Amino acid sequence: MSETALKKVTEYTPEEVEKVSNWINTEDYKEKNFAREALVINPAHACQPLGAQMVATSFEGSLPFVHGSQGCASYFRSTFSRHYREPAAATCDAMTEDGAVFGGQNNLFEGLENAYTLYKPKMMPVYTTCMPEVIGDDLTAFIKNAKQKGHIPEDLPVPYANTPSFNGTHIHGYDAMLKSILAYLTKGQKIEGKCTGKLNLIPGFDGNVGNIREYKRILDLFEIPYTVLADSSDVFDSGCDGHYELYSGGTKLEDAAESINGKATISMQKFSSVTTMKWIDENFSGVNEVMPMPFGVAKTDAFILKLSELFDKPVPEALKKERALAVDAMTDAHQYLHGKKFAVYGDPDYVIGIISFLLEMGARPWHVVISRGTKKVKKEIEAVLETSMYGEGCTVHVNKDLWHMRSLLMTDPVEGMIGDTHGKFAARDAKIPLFRIGFPIIDRVNLHRNPVVGYQGAITMLTMIANKFLDIKDETCEDQWFEMMR
Repeated sequence: MSETALKKVTEYTPEEVEKVSNWINTEDYKEKNFAREALVINPAHACQPLGAQMVATSFEGSLPFVHGSQGCASYFRSTFSRHYREPAAATCDAMTEDGAVFGGQNNLFEGLENAYTLYKPKMMPVYTTCMPEVIGDDLTAFIKNAKQKGHIPEDLPVPYANTPSFNGTHIHGYDAMLKSILAYLTKGQKIEGKCTGKLNLIPGFDGNVGNIREYKRILDLFEIPYTVLADSSDVFDSGCDGHYELYSGGTKLEDAAESINGKATISMQKFSSVTTMKWIDENFSGVNEVMPMPFGVAKTDAFILKLSELFDKPVPEALKKERALAVDAMTDAHQYLHGKKFAVYGDPDYVIGIISFLLEMGARPWHVVISRGTKKVKKEIEAVLETSMYGEGCTVHVNKDLWHMRSLLMTDPVEGMIGDTHGKFAARDAKIPLFRIGFPIIDRVNLHRNPVVGYQGAITMLTMIANKFLDIKDETCEDQWFEMMR
């Protein structure tokens, strides 16, 4: 078509565009922005089924199964593939309009039978999307009927979780699916008086495989036997040797079944394991603990000392040396972060950890945004801020999105922003760097392999943030201030 054939529906003058562009950066617009209730713009969270898929894919031989539409399943798979740069295996029963009217049992029968016949999984965890939740599909009956009618073997583990996309976030879906799988696999496995001597470690919804490997490395240094529930590290970071493995890594099903007789269970994320830990408290043997993610030195110290206490083992010399190195690195570089203001957003457990690290560095988590959060989440974050003088004046906003964050950045500027890829638009408008920590990170590579927990993680974050500020200094300073040493 020629240019003369195109006509815009509405024409705006350059003056009008500039006027609005300037207005959205004002306090007046911010007040109106924060008053909105019926619209969400760029939320810093995903939906429940995505979190369920994280768990479902993290067990050995497990094939995640979406009871819902094909479009939803594609969204979950593509999100993981873009973040990890790895295949994200999952299947679905492709519900369409007829399923919405008559129910999705026939779709489930055919989908389970085809998936098992083609891929021979050891387990098929089922989780739902909006459509089957709205119409009220009974998965208990559907799965029971599928086995009775011979669509899948009677002994095939098929745990399920109700994960409506219109409620909660990915961390709630993670929680629901993990509880379901553990309840299924451990049924009838508890033996009175038996103790495996192992630690059950729940990493929570964590898109950083480097974090999970850091937990395992620390436990190996302690010589503590463990089972990670659920272990996505080798699933989403399997290496490239010319051969594709559909089922790569994951927690062994027999280890998960035995976890009920473990010596202790520690969850590293409070808010993504609420119902799971409540169920574990009621059913598991041993000591059960919920700890904050070990961001920075103090919270890593707490994790290390808890392991030493629970298993009556001295802190390994290698970890003492790592702590000293982290403290030295922080001392060497604290001046590049000290006093700087940051905007932080993401999952509650991640945000609390990042805030703790910033406060240790004398930095200020000035704007904190949680897209879906409760008053309890807000109070817990505020309690962390109150532990340091650098938390004074910092504000916490729950149930707000990244367009709200943009208003905060434009009316009360900060020096940096910390969170996942979705914050890049606000960061660009505010002309500040975005430090990518969290999930998903889809516009940079390999960050999910670098741990941000533990003493090593503290050095990783410190190095990334400090060096970026030094880069900016070099790129923007006048010639006479272009120094060899910073």
